[in-house]
Amino acid sequence: MNTNSNTYTFLYAAVLVILSATALAFVSEALKPIQKDQIDTEKRLNILYSAHLAQDAAGMPNKNNYIAAQFEKHITNSYIVDYKGNIIEGDAFHVEMKEQYEILKKTGPTKDLRLPVFECTLDDGTLLYVVQCYGPGLWGPLWGYISLKDDCNTIYGAVFNHKGETPGLGDEIGTQKFARMFDGKMLFNNGRFVSISVVKGGAKPGDKHAVDAVSGGTITSNFLQDMLYQSLEAYLPFFKNQSKR
Repeated sequence: MNTNSNTYTFLYAAVLVILSATALAFVSEALKPIQKDQIDTEKRLNILYSAHLAQDAAGMPNKNNYIAAQFEKHITNSYIVDYKGNIIEGDAFHVEMKEQYEILKKTGPTKDLRLPVFECTLDDGTLLYVVQCYGPGLWGPLWGYISLKDDCNTIYGAVFNHKGETPGLGDEIGTQKFARMFDGKMLFNNGRFVSISVVKGGAKPGDKHAVDAVSGGTITSNFLQDMLYQSLEAYLPFFKNQSKR
């Protein structure tokens, strides 16, 4: 074949494209299990972080094994609850919160709702309930985990993350400094659910139901406040069921 012909050039390019696409597809499939493991490890770490556990994970020589061991030690139970707060069958760890958000947005709490709960037992025997939050942000989704004391009212700890908030502004919600403000805050005021307000200009001193908004990140703070209210409100039947025990 004439190597200077248009036909040769076209065939050569086509073969290169096919070989490259095949190689990329093979690599992508080969990496999927590794990527899934990393996603699962990050999720375990965030659940532990919400309970102020595994804070030293970054310095561990085998981080993944350490996180898995801490998760197995402290997350002593997990389950799914429905819109009435009843425990139902299913794998709490793999509940897709984006799907649950879409259900809440479209129809509110219905029989299709599936909410994950993780029971965390601290070294001193303290029992915490870890619940998950999800909602839209400025440039992408926001999510987080809230650990509650066994009164299902007092926040023990929190952790938040995002997909694309503005660096140096809205992305401050992902810092430990911001999350620490939630420690000791309360979801109910005289028995009425109020969630946690994220206040521009700063929460009033001693306010048990509010934290400071991030500086320069008012829109992200507002999205976070909405996420907390909608997500935690969906758990209210579960909280009430626990308070009756």
